[in-house]
Amino acid sequence: MTRKKSLPALTHSELAELRTAKQLLENPGLAAKISSFVGTPIEKGFALLPKQWNTVVNDAARKAIEAALKVALWTLDKVEAKSGAPSNWWHKLAASASGAAGGALGLAALSVELPVSTTIMLRSIADIARSEGENLKLADAQLECVQVLALGGTSKDDDGTEIGYFAARTAMAKAVAEAAAHFAAQGVTQHGAPAIVRLIAIVASRFSIVVSEKAAAQAVPIVGAIGGAVINTLFIDHFQDMARGHFIVRRLERLHGAEAVQLAYQDL
Repeated sequence: MTRKKSLPALTHSELAELRTAKQLLENPGLAAKISSFVGTPIEKGFALLPKQWNTVVNDAARKAIEAALKVALWTLDKVEAKSGAPSNWWHKLAASASGAAGGALGLAALSVELPVSTTIMLRSIADIARSEGENLKLADAQLECVQVLALGGTSKDDDGTEIGYFAARTAMAKAVAEAAAHFAAQGVTQHGAPAIVRLIAIVASRFSIVVSEKAAAQAVPIVGAIGGAVINTLFIDHFQDMARGHFIVRRLERLHGAEAVQLAYQDL
């Protein structure tokens, strides 16, 4: 009988990296950062949104995910496989410019501005993935980048007895696998296929929660163009943190196996 080869245990430095990842993934805190900037609890911003804001935000989030998915499948495999740290500040500057335009026009501009800022964020997420050793020529790695957009918000369907990050990944695992299999078989055509529609719906349902916080902040009268730029900088910073945590975990899983890393994560 062939004995299964055991994987090496996580080193002290790897456990320190995993601790950093857990702190990023389990304590996102975007609402607190935005509230600190606008000088008022974000709940007051929600009260200022028009009655149809929920429909507007959900529709904008879905369209942004659709645009991000197209970017992932058409361009992420062309991200240069170089070593070194990701260019987070360049992406923050681009997102800031997009936010300034959206902030000046208010909620009405969300459906136009959000796909732009989401695409910028996806490029930044891909750069972080590249820095952690992901092969972005693979559909699986590209879809992991899209999945990061769902890691920054808590879904009402999440099981509170589970660790948030791994619960979210488990909830999306089947949809990501089906979408990856579809693209492996069909290429980048047929975006209306059930596997793609399902993935977009799952990611958008979680992404829209964070988008709602962004929209609420931009509804505060004092925000305007300058505030919109700052809020978008906080927005992309939030997802850069999610990406860094997620792809640290993914790198360690490639070295030690998913089960060992999840157990170590829970023990921290």
